Amino acid sequence: MKHSPRLWTVVSCSVLVASLGAGATACGPGDNPLSARPYDAGDQVVFNQPPGGRPVDPEKPLEITAKGTGGSRITDVSAVDAQGRRLAGELSAKGDRWHSTAPMAAGVHYTVLVNTEDERGAPGQRRLAFETTPADKVLKVEFGPDEGKYGVGQPLTAVLNEPITDKAARAIVERGLVVSTPPGVEGAWHWVDDKNLHFRPKDYWPAHSTVSVRSNLEGIKITDELHGAAATPLTLEIGDRVEVTTDASAHYLTFERNGEVINTIPVTTGKPGFSTRNGVKVVLGKQYFVQMRGDTVGIGGSEYYNLPVYYATRVTWSGEYVHAAPWSLDSQGSENVSHGCTGMSTSNAAWFYENITEGDIVRVINSIGDDMEPFGNGFGDWNLDWKEWRDGSALLKGTQEGRSPIDQARLRPQV
Repeated sequence: MKHSPRLWTVVSCSVLVASLGAGATACGPGDNPLSARPYDAGDQVVFNQPPGGRPVDPEKPLEITAKGTGGSRITDVSAVDAQGRRLAGELSAKGDRWHSTAPMAAGVHYTVLVNTEDERGAPGQRRLAFETTPADKVLKVEFGPDEGKYGVGQPLTAVLNEPITDKAARAIVERGLVVSTPPGVEGAWHWVDDKNLHFRPKDYWPAHSTVSVRSNLEGIKITDELHGAAATPLTLEIGDRVEVTTDASAHYLTFERNGEVINTIPVTTGKPGFSTRNGVKVVLGKQYFVQMRGDTVGIGGSEYYNLPVYYATRVTWSGEYVHAAPWSLDSQGSENVSHGCTGMSTSNAAWFYENITEGDIVRVINSIGDDMEPFGNGFGDWNLDWKEWRDGSALLKGTQEGRSPIDQARLRPQV
């Protein structure tokens, strides 16, 4: 494809352009020019950047032209920032002009290497180093949860400091949030709202695997007013595959580790009017002691309670726990008498507490209660089927299943 060269006013690039070495290495009579060391092509190429080493406007395309002296031409241009992101560009068919085809990142350092050849094919090189001006407004990303070891159900989270509503901008953000997982794991980001994203695989994380996430958005243009900022990466270690199933109608809890049932515990769940939520929940944390009061969750009157509770494993933010309930021992395994929590004997609760981990799966079936919310009351992410989850992605909605952003999300500034 041919392009009409744009004219740029250039005074001098002697300050910005750093020479690769001393003088050019000439080829003697009969030498093969292709075997020569690259000569300094500083007098054969011109950059459109201003002199004096001042920061460069990232909105202004980078352009490199060949002067045409001695039949020289540009053969290749590599423009890379400090993070290793390559700036997309296009070289003319004649080799007389190269120009960037995407905005440069803001507030970063670029190194540009230009390769040339003269009329005999002898190679030349020229290097340019410059900074781009920082952005006035940046998008910050904070990843969660805290670094550590988790169960196979733990989603990754990304919290933004600015709302992102535009679909194209959301796609840029998703491409820049790079998740590294074991081979063959299909996963996707889901926009919970304008400032919160969750990432989960199609199925649970593989046991004993490592999952990491980082942002590649630093300096990247997201909207006209907003560029990405640097973010702290996160790595999670995934432990055993622990799946707990509580059958509210049978009044028993089954504890599986790596596909093997290792314990069955009689329990009581929520009574009518306070029925335990059905669905998949993710363990949010554990507390050895919690003082539970009915008024903290809107329960008063004859149903009010104020109890010391031990070995409490939390599964919702609204106050649903798996915990010791010695006062209901006679009902455990036979009827539901709680206000929504799953109660068991103190010895069973102590065992459960020692064997459960944040991020493990706790599923309730056969309750007459409502279904667990996908978001807002803990991690109900697994209650959306895979199609619904993918539809929450700005990249994957409406695309064929099987396509994952994991491998394609190595963002370069070619948006």
